[in-house]
Amino acid sequence: MRASQINRALDFLRDAFDEASRLWWRFFDWLAVVEWRQLLLTWFLAWVFFIIVNTPEPAFWYTFISFGVKVLAGGKRKAELAARHATVQANVATLERRLMEAQMAALQAQVEPHFLFNTLALIGQLIETDPKEAARVHAHLIEYLRSTLPQMRSRGGATLGRQVELSRAYLAIMQARMKERLQVRFEVPDFLGSAPFPPMMLQTLIENAIKHGLEPKIAGGTVAVRAFVVEATLHVEVCDDGIGIDPHADDGVGLANIRERLQLLYGAAAQLAVSMPAQGGACATITLPYKMMEDA
Repeated sequence: MRASQINRALDFLRDAFDEASRLWWRFFDWLAVVEWRQLLLTWFLAWVFFIIVNTPEPAFWYTFISFGVKVLAGGKRKAELAARHATVQANVATLERRLMEAQMAALQAQVEPHFLFNTLALIGQLIETDPKEAARVHAHLIEYLRSTLPQMRSRGGATLGRQVELSRAYLAIMQARMKERLQVRFEVPDFLGSAPFPPMMLQTLIENAIKHGLEPKIAGGTVAVRAFVVEATLHVEVCDDGIGIDPHADDGVGLANIRERLQLLYGAAAQLAVSMPAQGGACATITLPYKMMEDA
């Protein structure tokens, strides 16, 4: 019985010591960061209160101890707290950056696999009917994959020029499939080739134009890729003269993917807009801040 009482007393003393230590360090940290003007105000209030209750000793000891701690150790403790806060902020920033990179990687990985399967099937058919055309499509596929895979793994350095090259390789394959039903036109000035531009977005817009605009149209049509700068804003648009779009339809996976990635990369400074020209078809336009590669 006596042993259990002793153990409970020891536990109580240990908990009381831990709580007192915690309170002391909280008080110590507060002294380290509090401004002198605010500390002087607490001294004044302490003296007024304890004089009213006729026990000025606690006010004296509070003033004496807090002044000593503030002068002797406050600066060092404040620096330690600032360093700790900076470390926490750096860790949070690192985690946020890694999260964004993971989100970007997941979004970039959402590439339509049917294109690759359909191209391989096309090569298989052409081997029997037109071996020379099969060889050309095979070469275009190799060029396309050689351009695509490094860009999907890349975390930076993508330019509009590289995206145009990739899109040309993709469209060469699509022209082998669609023959005369697909015409292509590029209007991208050479000086914009070095402008930073997120990978795979241009091809996604082209895929969307062909899949939803031109393939359903018996006569096919034209895909036009244009790029220009207006007031430090880069405009990259993909237009087609296909069957048009349903203005009430929701974005598909490809367009939603682009919107998410633009939000991650540029916030409100970039956007994707889809419109229906008066002459028919559809236009998808990406706008984002324009910078030359050496300044990006």
